[in-house]
Amino acid sequence: MRNPRKIGLWALTVLVVIGIVGGGLAWQHHQQKQRQPRIVATTFAVVQIADKLNLPLVGIPTTANEIPQRYRHVTKVGSPMNPSVEKITALKPTAVYSVTTLSDQFGKAFKAQHVTPHFLNLTSVAHLERTVTQLGKQYHRQSAATKQIQKIDAAKRTAKRRAKKHAAPRVLVIMGLPGASYMVATNRAYVGDLVRLAGGQNVFTSQTQEYLQPNDEAIQKANPQVILRLEHAMPKMVTSQFNQEFKTNHMWATTDAVKHHRVYDLQEPVFDATANMRVTTALDQVSHWLYPAKGAGA
Repeated sequence: MRNPRKIGLWALTVLVVIGIVGGGLAWQHHQQKQRQPRIVATTFAVVQIADKLNLPLVGIPTTANEIPQRYRHVTKVGSPMNPSVEKITALKPTAVYSVTTLSDQFGKAFKAQHVTPHFLNLTSVAHLERTVTQLGKQYHRQSAATKQIQKIDAAKRTAKRRAKKHAAPRVLVIMGLPGASYMVATNRAYVGDLVRLAGGQNVFTSQTQEYLQPNDEAIQKANPQVILRLEHAMPKMVTSQFNQEFKTNHMWATTDAVKHHRVYDLQEPVFDATANMRVTTALDQVSHWLYPAKGAGA
């Protein structure tokens, strides 16, 4: 017959071991939770990048764009142009991401709350690729980042082959804004960069500026063969503004683009003012507009 004292000792030992193991697992889980990044994305472009890299988000922008399924119940922190510093700080983020083109929107309120956003440069496809690579390395998502870069590079090669042995068409890119007129996008802007990669010649270039004030005389002199109209935010309103501009300003009728019906509207979510993860579709579309298949019409 077994000694009850020995049985009790063994039982106590097992309970102690289980307690130690359980405590260790709980501590490990707590440590992992502490190390888990708490990322706030304040623009839809950053949300797209996070989705492709399988990154967790605790805050997303308020947007009309379709949010990926995994983020649909994540806290909304306001519009990209005017995010709520109170909502962001309440989330205790380890990182807050916006884009360089909106850096002026983050002012004194953020500094007062000791929030320092990281501004990602998405003004070109090359900058997008660098950003994806850097974030992949930072958050240990190198494999996912490499996969996305390979897709973008494949799209660039396809566009280059389509443009090969063709004369580069003269292209004008304009960006409309709700309730305002429009700006001319140079080679430094994202859509201007798509034109370059697709083998087009942007009729307005700059060393530093992404956008320029429009000038009827300069546009008429440049005589674009293709016009790309980026309808940034509230597309219905901006499309109506563009249509009114092209109807009432007879300068447009003198351009080859209008004469040959080669005016195209660029709308979200495929196109935006900054580079995003729909770049492969966007580049393919611009490529076909610049170099339409024979018989497809212009």
